[in-house]
Amino acid sequence: MTSKTFIYVGCLAVTWLLARWWASPKAQKILFLIVSYILYASWGVGFLGILIFSSLANYSLGMLLRRQPSAARLWLGIGFNIALLGSFKLLPALAGTSVFHFAGASRLAEIALPLGISFWTFQALSYLFDVYQGQEVDPSLLEFCLYMAFWPTVLSGPICRLPDLLPQFRQLSRASREDLRSGIDRVFIGLFMIALARVVGGGLRPGEGVDSAFGATAMKWGGTDVWVLVCAYGFQLFLDFAGYSHLVIGAAQLFGFHLPENFDRPYLSTSPSVFWTRWHMSLSFWIRDYLFMPLATLRRESWWRNLALLLSMVIFGLWHKVAFLFLVWGTYQGILLLLHRRWQALRRSRGWQFPAALDGFMGWLATFAAINLGWIWFRAADGKQAVEMLASVFRPSGYLALRLPSSLYLLTVVVVGGYFSVVHLLAWLKTRSPELALRAPLELRAVGYAVLLYVAFLHSAEPQSFIYFQF
Repeated sequence: MTSKTFIYVGCLAVTWLLARWWASPKAQKILFLIVSYILYASWGVGFLGILIFSSLANYSLGMLLRRQPSAARLWLGIGFNIALLGSFKLLPALAGTSVFHFAGASRLAEIALPLGISFWTFQALSYLFDVYQGQEVDPSLLEFCLYMAFWPTVLSGPICRLPDLLPQFRQLSRASREDLRSGIDRVFIGLFMIALARVVGGGLRPGEGVDSAFGATAMKWGGTDVWVLVCAYGFQLFLDFAGYSHLVIGAAQLFGFHLPENFDRPYLSTSPSVFWTRWHMSLSFWIRDYLFMPLATLRRESWWRNLALLLSMVIFGLWHKVAFLFLVWGTYQGILLLLHRRWQALRRSRGWQFPAALDGFMGWLATFAAINLGWIWFRAADGKQAVEMLASVFRPSGYLALRLPSSLYLLTVVVVGGYFSVVHLLAWLKTRSPELALRAPLELRAVGYAVLLYVAFLHSAEPQSFIYFQF
């Protein structure tokens, strides 16, 4: 365990005890804000200063909008947030310096990226949009600062909205027994998923995981190798981020807070549009509500709605990182959505009908393949590697050449097969005996917790190795 882990666990344990003793909602909000600032400052005091500056500025901009809603004032707020976010996203790239210095930059030439800035900047923007649209959101300065810095979400989401959190801040209550049970379950499941993501990244043996494979830029992979790599990386990313989401949602639930879900079995999706309602849901719905819908309603022509969709996905990609590969990835995802729309329209016009089982399976297979193929642009070291990988996929003669470590093939099959087995087993149990998992004996649950905790600590890693901390 790292020093940050000890600080995190210790702060939350003390906070949980104090919150149960203090009945005053205001005292609890002050306590939560102090703890949130302490935990965030552990990554760098300068980061905290930027977060506080953004909080105060956006609170003031919200007050201006509330007094006189106008497009000019809204654009002032949008411009401020984009400028703040863009200065940390763009300047390091332009200067050719490293961005990811989590403890702060030691040289003046290096610009550190404040952790979670992409997430809490979007939270600030959603507040300004909600005020402009006339929603009843009137937080106090204390409540807004807590909303921006809330310890479960500030580092890597889920991206929350003030209308969802504000009532919970104002009606603070002790976590129910069900909250505690569910919260503990999710914390342990999250730890296990994160540990499993570390295994996929590092490999069963050192140097035989996904991270090392993508680092071997000179390697000439065959088509089978590429499919194994992108599937393995797709599940590494899913296990890491969904596991982190389980962890923070469960931790918040221990305090009686209910955060939005971020993942809902995305790899069972039967179309790209369904996938993006199940993967990183808080960001997908943010893009839909605050970007795509306002753009799409500006004109009625279908070409404009298609353009709005494509533009939204491009911005979706650049939100992760202002870089060419992410631009291509966002464009690729937008094209997938447009192709799916066109396919649906073609089926309706021709009256094509397929057996439900076949239709569902083919839709799932095509979606699974297309989404995983897109991870090439998300993970490749550079454009050259991405092009080489894509060329290998479309080169049938190379599919028999296997150059990855044998353990990585085995690990990918086990992880992917295990995921689908567990998901389908849980679905079957839910239909047969919905209460079975919820009413498992305490002794059985304790054994399960012990196993999950052992695996989590066996494969623990530095906290900054969470993939989405990069964004």
